[in-house]
Amino acid sequence: MERKIIHTADGSKTIQLTGWNEQYHSLHGAVQEAYHVFIEAGLRQFSDRELSILEVGFGTGLNALITLVEAPSLNLTVQYSALETSPVIEAEWRELGYGSALDTSRAALWYEALHLCTWEEPVTITSGFTLTKRNTDARRFVTAHPVYDLIYFDAFGARVQPDLWTEEIFISMFSALRPGGILVTYSAKGSVRRAMEAVGFQTERLPGPPGKREMLRASKPLNPGTLP
Repeated sequence: MERKIIHTADGSKTIQLTGWNEQYHSLHGAVQEAYHVFIEAGLRQFSDRELSILEVGFGTGLNALITLVEAPSLNLTVQYSALETSPVIEAEWRELGYGSALDTSRAALWYEALHLCTWEEPVTITSGFTLTKRNTDARRFVTAHPVYDLIYFDAFGARVQPDLWTEEIFISMFSALRPGGILVTYSAKGSVRRAMEAVGFQTERLPGPPGKREMLRASKPLNPGTLP
């Protein structure tokens, strides 16, 4: 499928998949979407602790990079796991240049480290951030015990990958979250919300990033009971 790098409205870039008419990030702003959906609605709900994060769709590495940059201000030590079956190639992530788009002198070095680190094993990027990249997707992902506090659900949209937005997938996400954990996603589709609620999540609609009226945040109850 043809891939090309394009500019978004906030000046940052993204990858466009022309055959699907789909982008890795919002055309209204890649960086501002990542901050709005995953940092403001997700990461900033936690502070002063060790935090275990799962990202569904490592993609360009933007969410991981921003999390690395923002975690110290919240006094968070982050164990970050990311699922990805089609890693972007080096020429693409270098052209995207997200390290230069963030307001810190170390971001470019960290962005390179996130992409160059080995797969399938924990890699320490900074003293407060460890990354494990796994070459798998949500359809094959399982955990024996709840191990995550926060899930960034950033798969391609249900229009092009409907099998990643099903009850079966959200059962897996529900099982992976510790009680009280949350999942955030840019999607606000009614079918997605209903699938989440069917497996036990408590959902809330939040204001979406520029270009989207709403987004979803789902919480696992402190006493979740038995899965449907």
